[in-house]
Amino acid sequence: PVYENVPEHVKTFKKRKGVFMDLLEGITERRAIQSFDASRDVPDETLFRLLEIAALAPSSFNLQPWEVIVVRDKGQKKLLRKCAMNQPKVEEAPVVLVLLGNLRALETNSEEVVNDRLQKGYLKDASQKETVRKVMYQLYGEPQSPKRLAFAAKNVGLYAMTFMLAARAYGLETHPMDGFDSNCVVEHFEIPDGKIVLMLIALGYPNRDFKLLDRPTRFPTDRFCRAE
Repeated sequence: PVYENVPEHVKTFKKRKGVFMDLLEGITERRAIQSFDASRDVPDETLFRLLEIAALAPSSFNLQPWEVIVVRDKGQKKLLRKCAMNQPKVEEAPVVLVLLGNLRALETNSEEVVNDRLQKGYLKDASQKETVRKVMYQLYGEPQSPKRLAFAAKNVGLYAMTFMLAARAYGLETHPMDGFDSNCVVEHFEIPDGKIVLMLIALGYPNRDFKLLDRPTRFPTDRFCRAE
């Protein structure tokens, strides 16, 4: 645990028990792990459960524009490492996720999503379905528009954070990565048009011989928050 790096006002929550405390510890003790134990694998059932839990993350209109490539094969991880600025953890970690944003999620998922809303009572009748779709296009634009890019990035980010916190509950660690050549990843993994590479996440058990430094400083709340 790295609880000694947590502010005192957060430490007081240690006195609480149960799920609430587990959640706070998952958030406050999560770190981006630089080195993984390559000898310890992640069971398939655990990985599947984490992917499933992460899909509970919120998304705009429940369109869920995330897609995941699970990279386990050593040869594929070697290729991915070349795309990712030669970061050793890409090969060390037993699993690396390539998180994609589906820029056409509105077109491919909206019918199913809107029908689900109608079935569950979020919509009063079928006549409202087209109204909801019009609002989606007003908010998110066409597939290659800046609005659609922002839509994909925001929602995939929610999926990614949910995945990383769930991983801690299973005793695993992660490292989200933005240091990669997206064109290289697209080429090696034959990612089709309409999908963008947004993040890599290394997943596994930490290398106990690697010294974890103190958490980098976080800015005080009054620096990024204001009241109106």
